[in-house]
Order: sequence, then C-alpha cells, then structure tokens
Amino acid sequence: MRSSDNIKIKTDFMHEIKKNKWRKSLSMIGIYGMLIVFGFVFIYPLVYMILTSLMPSEDVFNPLINIVPSRMTTTNYAELLARMELLSSLGYSLFLTGISSLLSTLACGLMGYGLSRFEFKMKKFFLALVLIVFIIPTQVLVIPTFLTFAELNLLGSPLAFFIPAGLGQGFQSSIFILIFYSFFNTIPTALDEAASIDGCSPLKTFLKIILPLSVPILVLVFIFSLVWYWNETYLMTLYLGDASGTFINQVSVAVSRLSVDANQNPMGQQINLPVMMAAACLIIAPLLIGYLFLQKQFVESVDKTGLTGE
Repeated sequence: MRSSDNIKIKTDFMHEIKKNKWRKSLSMIGIYGMLIVFGFVFIYPLVYMILTSLMPSEDVFNPLINIVPSRMTTTNYAELLARMELLSSLGYSLFLTGISSLLSTLACGLMGYGLSRFEFKMKKFFLALVLIVFIIPTQVLVIPTFLTFAELNLLGSPLAFFIPAGLGQGFQSSIFILIFYSFFNTIPTALDEAASIDGCSPLKTFLKIILPLSVPILVLVFIFSLVWYWNETYLMTLYLGDASGTFINQVSVAVSRLSVDANQNPMGQQINLPVMMAAACLIIAPLLIGYLFLQKQFVESVDKTGLTGE
C-alpha cells in the first residue's frame, strides 16, 4: 500500500472522529437543554411561591416588580402564624396522616399478599372489584360515606380516617393493593413453601419473611399515602367538622381557612397573594423536609420495585 493511501485513510479516520465528537456534543447539548427546560417547569412554581411569600403586600400592586421582591420580609408568615396554633396543628396533622398512612400501608400489603398467594373462589371478581373502586371517582362516594360515618358517630373523630385505612379503604387504597399484588407476584413462592415446611402460618410468613423483603415497596406506598392524606383538605373538613362548624385543628384545613380570612389587605378588597403563598409554603414544608430525609429510600424503592423473581 502506498504512503498516499495511508495518509488518506488516516485523514478519513480523523475526520470521522471529529464528526462523532460533534454528534456527541450536539446530543449532549440537546439532552441538557431538555433537562434545563423540564427543571425550570418544575422548579419555577416553587421559586415563585417562596419569593412571593417573602414579598411585602404593596409589591403585588407595583408593575415594576415581577418576581423578585423589593425587600425580603417575614411579615406574611408572622401574620399567618399569629392567627393559628402552629405546633398543635402540625402535631395533630402528623399524628393523623402518619397513623392513617401506616394502617393503610399494612392493610393494603396484607390484602395484596392474600390476592397474590392464595387461590379461592371469586378471586378474579375481587380483583375486578378493586379495579372498579379505583376507577370510580371519590366524589361519588362522599355522600354515602358521610351518612355512614354519621350513623356510626365517627364524624369529628380521627377514627373516621383510622378505621377505613385499617380496613384497606383509605385514600387511593385500591391502587396500593394492586401495586402490592404485582410486587408480591415477583417474589418466589419457594420462600412461602419453605416457611410452611418449617411450621410458619401464612400470617407469620407474611410478617417474618415477606415484609422484610418488601421494604422498598412499603416505603413507596407509605410516602404516597402520606402525601395524599396530608394534602386532603376537603374530606378533612367534611369528616372532622361538627355541628357548630368548628374543626379539629388539622394544619392543611387551618391554613386554608386562615388564608381565606387573610384575603383582606390595607389596599382594598383584593386577594392578599403573599399571605396565600406563605400559607402554601407552610403546607408543603413538612413534605419537603420529609422527602430530604427519605430521598435515598424513595429512589431505591422506585428502582427495586422493578425487580422480578421466579
């Protein structure tokens, strides 16, 4: 082979390398550009809410000020907190949402395990019933549920949430049962058979063997249940109200009521936007703090729930 041919081959090879580098660079620019756009879409509302909550009320009517306030102030938070018992509201909310989410997670896990491991008559019917409950809007069941709770004297009591959660009828429990059902189908049945040979009952097998293997899905379901219970204000207001119109001091309900009461400002009958944003920050702050501590477990749970067994 002549030297001119070797030079041409080397030239073509270097040209191809440069072309691949340009393709990779353009590809990375496109990927990072999409990530920045999606990140902005998700982060912008949070940044807007925080900055608005630190904004003086007069900045809302200043056309020269858009997002960044003229000065940072905590007056909106002070005004909001002065009119509510934050510690008692927060403590009761954590108690209500935590216990309800824990009961719902355990009950749905037990139901999902039963549907996954046992064969019985009308099993397909019960699976279809779970799907139907998931499809039916929650608003359709509000009136009959309210009347049932009224007859059982559960209104105004946290039992209105604890009892349904413990029976697998909490918020979005049907989808949790289906998630557990699908996950338990991926766990080898050989483990149950080995435990049965060793003398374990089905319940003991579930508690001692299956649950320790199901930590990822338990964390995932518990977090979603916690978020749904925490953010639910309509049913909290409906079930925790009494005849006099007063409410148990659940933080989401208390903040929403106070934000409505605070919709008066010195400049006229206008919505006090900074106070409303401060109220929204108070509502989501515990969830964000909890996510910071559970972020690793949450990511691992989402990843591990895709593992398959026999």
